[in-house]
Amino acid sequence: MAETRNQVVVVTGASGGIGRAVARAFGARHASVALLARGEKGLKAAADDIRGAGGTALTIPTDVADVDQIESAADRVEEELGPIDVWVNVAFTSVFARFADIRPEEFRRVTEVSYLGYVYGTMAALNRMKPRDHGTVVQVGSALAYRGIPLQSAYCGAKHALQGFHESLRCELLSERSGVHVTMVQMPAVNTPQFSWVLSRLPHHAQPVPPIYQPEVAARAVVYAADHPRRREYWVGGSTVGTLIANAVAPGILDRYLAKVGLRSQQTPDPKPADQPANLWKPADGAGGHDYGAHGEFDGKSTPRSLQLWASQHHGLLATCGAALAGASLAAWRSRS
Repeated sequence: MAETRNQVVVVTGASGGIGRAVARAFGARHASVALLARGEKGLKAAADDIRGAGGTALTIPTDVADVDQIESAADRVEEELGPIDVWVNVAFTSVFARFADIRPEEFRRVTEVSYLGYVYGTMAALNRMKPRDHGTVVQVGSALAYRGIPLQSAYCGAKHALQGFHESLRCELLSERSGVHVTMVQMPAVNTPQFSWVLSRLPHHAQPVPPIYQPEVAARAVVYAADHPRRREYWVGGSTVGTLIANAVAPGILDRYLAKVGLRSQQTPDPKPADQPANLWKPADGAGGHDYGAHGEFDGKSTPRSLQLWASQHHGLLATCGAALAGASLAAWRSRS
C-alpha cells in the first residue's frame, strides 16, 4: 500500500453519500482530506468523521459548477494542507423524471454539476499536478456511463459525457508520458441519500435498482483506484459487469427490457414525501435541514461487500491461478492418456 500519512486528498461532494464514505476512508489512512460540497452541516459532520478516524480535515463550501470556486478551493488546499496528491470527483445532482417533465434550466444545472463539475475539478487538479509530474485524479462514474435508463436522462447524459472526457484525457496524458494519472470507477446502485434529496417528479419514493451496495464498498474501490491508477477504469459490483456486458451484446433487447421494468423498479410502493427536499439549486442540509451522512434509507436491502470488486482488484492473481489450474488439469489428463 502506498504511503498515505502525509497524503493530501480532495473529495468533491464530500458531505454525503459516496463522497462522505470516500472522505472517511482516506481519513482512516491518516490522510489530510479537503472536503468540498455546498452543505455546511454535512461538511462539518464529515470533518468530525475524518478527525475521529485519525485524519486531518479541511472544509471548503464549494459549488463545483462554479470554476472560480473550484480554483479558489484548490489554492486554499495547497496553502493549508500542501500539494494535492489525489483529487476525487464525486459531486453530482440529478432529476428523477421523464425527459418531457424536466425543464431546460434543470437539465442545464444537472449537466453543470454532474459533468462540468468533474471537468473543472480535473482542470484544477491538473493545473497543479502536471508541473510536479505527480498526482492522481479519480472520477467516480457509474454503469450508467455506458447504459442509459429511463427517468434519469440528465444524469445518464452527464455520465456518458464524463466517460468520453475521461478517455480523451487519459490518451493525452499517456502520449505525454505524464506522471499524472486519471482513472474511473464505475459504480452500481448504491445506498446513498440521493434518493431522499434529488429533485423528483415521480409519484412514488425513488429507490436504487437492486442489487444495492453500501457506500463503503464504493469507497474501498475509490481508495484502491487511487493507489493503482494505471488501470483505465474499475467496475464495482456484479450488476455493473452484467449491465455493461448485456449492453454490449444486445442493447436493443435491453432497451425493451428497461422500457418494461425500468420505471417501476426505480420506485418504492410508498408515495413520495410531500416535504422531500431537492438539492438541485441549494443543499438539502441547508436551513432547517440535517446531516444525511453516507447511507440512504435502504440499509436493510444493501450489501456491505462485493466479490466482484475483490476479483477486479486481484485479476492478476486470478489469471495466474486459472492458468495453474488449467496446467494441472492438462498434466493430469496427459498422465491418464
